Amino acid sequence: MYVIAPYGQTFSQLEQPLHIISSGCATHGLHVSESLHRRPITFAAAADACATVSGISFGPWHIPDRNTPAVGLSTGRSFRTARNQELIRFGAEFADLGCELFSGGREQSIRAVLFANRRPRQLYIGGVKQRSAAGLSGVLTTVLFCPDDLLILKSGSSGRRKILDTALCQLRPGYAQALAEYQKLYDSKSRILKDYHDAPSLLEPLPEFNYRMAQVGAVVIAYRAKFLRELSKQARLYHAEFSGGREELSLVYQTVSTVTDPFADKKTIFQQLLDHQQAHYRAELDSGQCLSGPHKDDFETLLGERSVKAYGSQGQTRTAAISLKLAERELFRADTGEEPVLLLDDVLSELDARRQDFVLNQIRSGQVLITCCEPERITNIGKRIFVEGGQIREEASCT
Repeated sequence: MYVIAPYGQTFSQLEQPLHIISSGCATHGLHVSESLHRRPITFAAAADACATVSGISFGPWHIPDRNTPAVGLSTGRSFRTARNQELIRFGAEFADLGCELFSGGREQSIRAVLFANRRPRQLYIGGVKQRSAAGLSGVLTTVLFCPDDLLILKSGSSGRRKILDTALCQLRPGYAQALAEYQKLYDSKSRILKDYHDAPSLLEPLPEFNYRMAQVGAVVIAYRAKFLRELSKQARLYHAEFSGGREELSLVYQTVSTVTDPFADKKTIFQQLLDHQQAHYRAELDSGQCLSGPHKDDFETLLGERSVKAYGSQGQTRTAAISLKLAERELFRADTGEEPVLLLDDVLSELDARRQDFVLNQIRSGQVLITCCEPERITNIGKRIFVEGGQIREEASCT
């Protein structure tokens, strides 16, 4: 398994040598391949075009005498950009990405073809074209941990929703379908609210949009509430272990105010969402914005009874973020019976030695990829690959 250098840099441009550790046994047995416009590519172009396509830090590289590319396909989308065009080499018409893996007790393959124009991407599993990215759910499960995640508990709610959405889309095809439909409904309703002043007839289908958004929104809320409950339980265990039992971590789901119990049956949640829409109908028309629905969901992280966002120290915030990611990995393993591929994308350099040791001591099973520029701070737990001066050098596995 291989990992790329920092985005947008060629080997010769690296200020520091890149050091890579591949640890553990590959539950998925992932082997990857890639081609861009069927021509050799530079490392920088390949990294931008391929490494981010699935939101994980596998990547290709170019060496004068051979191409040895690697790319991961998990969710079918980038965690850095929503525009497929930004993932393709300048001047190329398309990117063709593929991987072979062992998952679900059998050999499988995934392929994604991205186009530089507005043509929709094409996704394939075992050579069969998929109607949407929902088909990728559960085939290659990954947990990504990057430096941005260390601040996610202090930042805006969109990052925390993304944690829920990325995990649930991999584990639950029904959630991925519901989320995609809700986003389309939300976009359509937003356009109606923005443009109805110039075309009042646009308001005619608004009740139908509201009704369907409440139906799909109830599904989204039900999935999120159940997942967050289990994530909270597991994260509490990791955080208690790290803090020596001095701190108790918990997660509290925050959704539409009229939803009094997110664990209620979907019919009850549906009616409560309709009630919220009705109460905010005039406000939506006046503001031209969609103010009702789970697109504003969030969760609060507590240590005891105190909010991490409001009162947590930098150390507490980082420890809580680590606990969340380790808990997410454990939930994937418990749900699928397989170890997800864990990707630590230059995140250990942001941690002190104590937190580094805690993370590394928790990841001795499964397939783990770590990128860093400080090899002396990394325990020898697997194969190490050094990228220095444009050359790749491998060390024997350390067990």
